[in-house]
Amino acid sequence: MARNSTFRGAIVVIGLGRFGGAVAQSLVRLGHEVLAIDENADLVQRWSDKLTHVVQADSTDSDALRQLGVQDLDRAVVAIGTDIEASVLTVLALHELGVEEIWAKAITAKHGQILERTGAHHVVYPEAAMGERVAHLVTGRMIDFIEFDDGFAIAKTSTPREAAGASLADSALRSKYGITVVGIKRPGTDFTYARPETMVEHGDLLIVSGPTKLVETFAALT
Repeated sequence: MARNSTFRGAIVVIGLGRFGGAVAQSLVRLGHEVLAIDENADLVQRWSDKLTHVVQADSTDSDALRQLGVQDLDRAVVAIGTDIEASVLTVLALHELGVEEIWAKAITAKHGQILERTGAHHVVYPEAAMGERVAHLVTGRMIDFIEFDDGFAIAKTSTPREAAGASLADSALRSKYGITVVGIKRPGTDFTYARPETMVEHGDLLIVSGPTKLVETFAALT
């Protein structure tokens, strides 16, 4: 069936609070067309000069979404936070309209389970993820940290003393600590993908990956 939506190819972002607004702005900055929807007139007005398409509508009403052509879009982000009922009903409406990929924000584990059962393909917990990330950064052991939902993490950390002045093969960090050095960033130089013969010097930043506990243990060496 040919698509004739005014917003063909756009990503719909529903909910323009802090999280939804940040997602919408980031998508625009990455070159994507965004259809932003919120029921709050003040928020719609606030974002109207920052986003191309901002519409005031009840996202729990599948007929309202259909009139906007949301059924012709492939991806949606439900960024509604504290109103759990509206969040769940919006995901249900999108699912009924056949949106192929629905991302939804959850504020609790139970909320996330309901969203998944209602039709969300991806559930994110931004507050919990940020809390975990900040906790790692505050300890000073990591410069940046991202944990995935399967117990796998990627971190940016300083070079431990035992690795400085040796190649990755010679320091054998992977066999000792169960982590993989993905790349190295030396001050004043470009990022380098790690190879066994790559030399590591004091002051280098390492991008490492592996099981979360092992990454945390490795970062503690610094």
